[in-house]
Amino acid sequence: MLELSIAGLLTAFVGGIASFLSPCVLPLVPGYLSYIAGGTAPLQTADADSRSERWRALGLSGCFVLGFSIVFLALGASITAIGRLFLAYRYEMNIAAGIAIAFAGLVVMGVLRMPVWVHRYYRFDPAAKGGKPLPAVVLGMAFGFGWTPCIGPVLGGILALGATSDSVGRGTLLLGVYAIGLGIPFLLAAYFMAPFTRRLATLRQAGRYLQVITGAILVAMGIAVASGQLMHFAIWLLKIFPVLGRIG
Repeated sequence: MLELSIAGLLTAFVGGIASFLSPCVLPLVPGYLSYIAGGTAPLQTADADSRSERWRALGLSGCFVLGFSIVFLALGASITAIGRLFLAYRYEMNIAAGIAIAFAGLVVMGVLRMPVWVHRYYRFDPAAKGGKPLPAVVLGMAFGFGWTPCIGPVLGGILALGATSDSVGRGTLLLGVYAIGLGIPFLLAAYFMAPFTRRLATLRQAGRYLQVITGAILVAMGIAVASGQLMHFAIWLLKIFPVLGRIG
């Protein structure tokens, strides 16, 4: 389906970025990355040892991203499988999915406020020391489960869209792209950990504007899904970004 491969995947990717920029994720990124790297933050210098440390941090962060990607892929496959049991209600499911996505967008933009308890997360402190691939994967999986209430509005919208997919593979792909959107900023932050930490306050300010943009995209996508205009939305995206025609 063209509209899913373009508009849906773009929405999932944007949703992942929005989740990274959320107030309950972004401030805690340095702490997670420091643990993953073994308690040290690689310096941003031209020194060979520093470059080696940054590549090491990047690899370990890749394990972390793999961990939460596994969780999101499993959620995507599960919700799509459940959604296929209700194919007779596809029209109603599309409306519900569109509303959920638009709602997520309004929350990301700050137009709607969620209760305080929604922003809580379940912290997981692994017994194993950081600096190794396996603990990084386990911590990533714990992140995927523990942060679900915090990133719930966005994740819920993507899951709702996945539930309307015509195959488990497409629904899983949506969550995979969501994980990529969330994972790429983590990898960039890991490689540039020192400047990322120093400029976190600035990033938080810039992130507010980016959240408004990503939230607006989610709202537009939600309206398109609920109104049955997803194909027209996809065609519009193709005209604006022709390179998207190579996707899918």
